[in-house]
Amino acid sequence: MLVNLVDGCVQAKDVASGSAMWTLDGDQTVQTSVVGVTAVKGRDAVEVVTDHMTFSASPDLLLATPDGWTHAADAAGKTVAWTHARKLCRERLTIRPAYDFGYFVGATCADGTVGKNYVSLIVNEKWFAARYATALTACTGLPARLEAVTRPSGYLKRDVPGFRVRVVSSYLSDAMRHYVGGDAHHMRQGFPRVVLRDTGTFQGFLDGYIDGDGCDLKHGWGRIITSANVPFLTELAQVMGARFTPSKRGLVSRLYVSNRWESRSVFSPEHHPLDPPESSWIQVHEIRPRPALGTKPFTFYSYRLAPHPTFLVNGHLVREPW
Repeated sequence: MLVNLVDGCVQAKDVASGSAMWTLDGDQTVQTSVVGVTAVKGRDAVEVVTDHMTFSASPDLLLATPDGWTHAADAAGKTVAWTHARKLCRERLTIRPAYDFGYFVGATCADGTVGKNYVSLIVNEKWFAARYATALTACTGLPARLEAVTRPSGYLKRDVPGFRVRVVSSYLSDAMRHYVGGDAHHMRQGFPRVVLRDTGTFQGFLDGYIDGDGCDLKHGWGRIITSANVPFLTELAQVMGARFTPSKRGLVSRLYVSNRWESRSVFSPEHHPLDPPESSWIQVHEIRPRPALGTKPFTFYSYRLAPHPTFLVNGHLVREPW
């Protein structure tokens, strides 16, 4: 059985008092410490087959389910708490909500790319890329810099110069996907209600989004957002108390953003977590009995832990039987 220490994944027998282990507190990963180790012998073990892997355990080991704790021997067909073990050692950011955070989210929603472990923005305007890099660093602490690049233009039929800002962080990319509902594709992303913490954060979101997919009106009374994501614009319009009618003649719709949107007094602050959830529920497909062979029994290791009594086995949340 492999357990997840803060220093890496090790065999259960190699855990010693004082070791720091990973566990889950709600949907976030936290650390707990081993204050005691006990070894017991047993003739029977089980193999737990889940969506992600198969691991061996004592039949009495408890797994976390939505309905409470269940013994490993009885877990077939249930869902259990799990976190991606390979992401346990990644850097966790302290994301700071304010205008810069809103600008970063807005610009990413409009023109950015959210990859598996990175977030990037490629645009033609140097000032836009520089503003994005400044906002990204201010709200996450990650160093961001501009790179001169070229990219193909379908309209001009040639490569055109541009600027790229790219940071590698699976934590930030997971956060962005969480903010927009799980799918960061521009046509499927949802409106990120995390930017509704206060008017300053929301104003930053508007400025970032409009710098990417909008423009100022000549008379100076407002700005226009253009997007083909109608549900996104519909929800955004409701937040500002603005009228919005989807286009009937083309793929792109337009939303008018008044410079006096705050005077409507319809904005209602909402509090949403800034940190992405680090756990999910996965299925236990099968429990296979595994009796000891010959005269040699299994050795099962149990741990006394503090401050959290739980730990992770290959990313699966478990605890010792009471």
